[in-house]
Amino acid sequence: MLIEEIKNIKSDKKELRKFGITVGSVILIISLLLFYWEKSFWLWMFIAADLLIFAGLLLPGILLPLQKAWMTLAVLLGFVMTRVILSILYYIIITPIGFITKIIGKDFLSVKIDKKAKTYWNYRTKKDYQKIDTERQF
Repeated sequence: MLIEEIKNIKSDKKELRKFGITVGSVILIISLLLFYWEKSFWLWMFIAADLLIFAGLLLPGILLPLQKAWMTLAVLLGFVMTRVILSILYYIIITPIGFITKIIGKDFLSVKIDKKAKTYWNYRTKKDYQKIDTERQF
């Protein structure tokens, strides 16, 4: 699944041009912020941004290896971060809610076994049938 996703990364001329301009623009903004904050390496970032933007505009084909590597890294990071975020949500939100409901004795799904009950069937209340009930069910 992950390998197929990496193999199916779009790398046509339009995508390479978009990649060069987008990544170059982001690096350009970062370099301008570094210049504003008087950091010493802003010039290197500025040069890299210019190279990416000009390559994206004039020679998008030379960006192919960089774009493939960048997008492969993005797919791998997405794969890992999805699992990290879902695990955090499960262990920080879902699990404590389960513990709290067990402590207070709440049974949202009515799954407790009642040995005295003859049936677990929940009878619904009688309601007169009207034609509109079947016309708009949801």
